[in-house]
Amino acid sequence: MTDLVSLIHFARVLHVPAEQLWFSLPEKAPAPRTSSSLMAEPGTPVSEVVASQQSWRSTRQYLNANRAQLSQAASALYPNEIHVPGTALLMPPAWTPPAPVPLHRVLLKWADAAPKLPLVDGREVEARETLPLYSPSRSFERYTQAVRYIDSPALFENRPSYRLTDIKWNQDGGGELSFNLATYFDKLDVCEAVGHEFASATQGNAASWARLPLRRLLNDPFDLELRAVTPAITTLLLRVRASGEARFLLHWRDPRKVATAGGLYDTIPAGEFQPSTISGDPTGNDFSLWHNIVRELNEELLGAPEYDGSDSRPLNYDRWPLYRSLERARRAQQLRVYCFGVGCDALTLAATIPSVLVINDDVFEELFGEVVRTNAEGVTVTEWNGQDTSAGIPFIERNVSQFIRNEPMAPPGAACLALAWKHRDMLLNS
Repeated sequence: MTDLVSLIHFARVLHVPAEQLWFSLPEKAPAPRTSSSLMAEPGTPVSEVVASQQSWRSTRQYLNANRAQLSQAASALYPNEIHVPGTALLMPPAWTPPAPVPLHRVLLKWADAAPKLPLVDGREVEARETLPLYSPSRSFERYTQAVRYIDSPALFENRPSYRLTDIKWNQDGGGELSFNLATYFDKLDVCEAVGHEFASATQGNAASWARLPLRRLLNDPFDLELRAVTPAITTLLLRVRASGEARFLLHWRDPRKVATAGGLYDTIPAGEFQPSTISGDPTGNDFSLWHNIVRELNEELLGAPEYDGSDSRPLNYDRWPLYRSLERARRAQQLRVYCFGVGCDALTLAATIPSVLVINDDVFEELFGEVVRTNAEGVTVTEWNGQDTSAGIPFIERNVSQFIRNEPMAPPGAACLALAWKHRDMLLNS
């Protein structure tokens, strides 16, 4: 253990005598106080630390309260031709297949050689303004340390995550994504810091590269060696009735529960591409986009506990009743899944794999019935615009446009809606 912040915490909890420590215990930070109480102690070390942390917390709260608007503002920094139209998701041509790719045609390849260490990991001098003080002379080393100790949400765990190392799309309707391993906090240390920097620099100001040194360091957001790119998988679920009418499900992400995209609508299911166990086999059953989507369906629609990576035994998908039922529906063409490519949120540069799951309505009713209203990350949108949407929101142009343009929508979810609407004839009639 070399992390000084953790050592200080353990020393306090265990009441280790100061003379037995090789480091000094800074004065314990008091509970947050008002600005007037801070003014009563000008120049003291404690007030400097508290002021730094309160300023950081204020910016983080501003970030979480305004992510939709900030994403749109950040997207103006990048060329229009790499935007998913109408959204703040960036998808360059090299990351975008010519048409939606059936998920079974997206091959996953394990990169046997260890990937290069990322050139940017959030500890750079350029990130210093996003890292508050934890003692009078020392700042947190990583953004996730500040989140954990100052403003931790209910769900905040570091887990192994699949790191994207290469993307290839073929003209014949297939593709290949290569991966190795990183961690979830590797992602947050850069992506949330980039978003924090933008929120701080644009409060009352227009977006400008001059005030964004960390973002400038990431001058090519699509360089897979520049940082650890660990994508989420964001899926739009379309329930299709025999009449051809389709409905989509949405989720509102509770900022008290989640570390990213809090306060926004998003498609459901969505989640990080991560192993479900601590198994040492990175290329085992979990190394599958489809398996990851099924786990998220189980958690977000049925309210089941998350496969959080702590189990020592690999998940046996073939013995899982929900998975077997979904596989039967998939083989019978009652369920189809497509991948739209890979993209990045303009605000945080967090990567995602946007996709769509088209399922016959009777199969959905049989497997999921009435979806849970709340889960570990937020609430299902069961009422919107004065209408009961517990069975989904009608997939019509007016509603799609409303959520993309006028509602606080996470860029990956907005892109899924936009791309699904663009390719609706193929998706609903194939």
